Amino acid sequence: MDSGRWRRRAVSRGMLPLLALHAVNEYYRLPWKPPVTAGLLASNTLIYLRPSFLDSLLPFVDEVWFNPHLILKNKDMKRFFLSVFYHVDESHLVYNMMSLLWKGIQLETSMGSTEFASMVVALLGLSQGISLLLAKSLLVFFDYGRPYYSEYAVGFSGLLFAMKVILNSHSENFTNVHGLIVPARYAAWAELILIQMFVPRVSFLGHLGGILAGILYLKLKGSYSGPNPLTTIIRELTSLLRWPVRFIRNTFRLRRRRILGQGTVGGGERRSLSGTWRCQACTYDNSDWLSNCEMCGTSQSSESGGFSRQVSRRSRDLSLEELRRRRVERFG
Repeated sequence: MDSGRWRRRAVSRGMLPLLALHAVNEYYRLPWKPPVTAGLLASNTLIYLRPSFLDSLLPFVDEVWFNPHLILKNKDMKRFFLSVFYHVDESHLVYNMMSLLWKGIQLETSMGSTEFASMVVALLGLSQGISLLLAKSLLVFFDYGRPYYSEYAVGFSGLLFAMKVILNSHSENFTNVHGLIVPARYAAWAELILIQMFVPRVSFLGHLGGILAGILYLKLKGSYSGPNPLTTIIRELTSLLRWPVRFIRNTFRLRRRRILGQGTVGGGERRSLSGTWRCQACTYDNSDWLSNCEMCGTSQSSESGGFSRQVSRRSRDLSLEELRRRRVERFG
């Protein structure tokens, strides 16, 4: 999450093609492609690029900066929810999206798409809410309004810090954080301190809020044994959105069955195809223009059950060669 005022986007440095190539390569080697992670990557990138078909729909970055003072003063929820999807320049976007690609693939693959999507929604609300609460608390209790209460910040990194906490919560391994070897479960804290030391313009409260959001999410999930309400809502919404696709697929499947047909040859019931009738004695399909079966001579009127048992028995006792001979004679 980057802080500061930014009115003009930086000139492209050619990093986006590298991000696209890296994402395609990662997804190509995966047997299952995590869709939520791909959607988050695409949405962040499209918001940054602002293609012409979205330009009139998307607010500008000056309208969505995360600013505690403006959010509380104007009850501006647009800044609260949308600021995480905006980035100040190409390097800011690419760095965050590379991190999202790595963390998102691991978490979504292990949790499932629905659970992962509900986690992202929960972390967004928790991290932004905690950052807002911290900024307001510093102002009320310590009269510390600047830089935190009046700072402007955007970026996905707060959620990335929360994801890192969740991803490493049960790890006993060590990891490398910018050259420093630390236990994986404390990697987010080490990165928070190191980034603040070497990149002071980033949002300290935004990153800290993300770490605390990840810890709080794990606590809430561990203490609640029932089904996740957010997961249930997202699952129902997903099922609702898939319903038209299933309806169209089932409609075409039904039409295909009707076209191909699924009757069995030799059945005793009459099967009415267009302009044909089936003989019950030998199962030959005859034209509706004929009153007797071309194969064995059985009358069509006997299809209703009026033919004598003697005729039926005699027709069924005919050998296959005899039926062929009679047909040749009839057409000869």
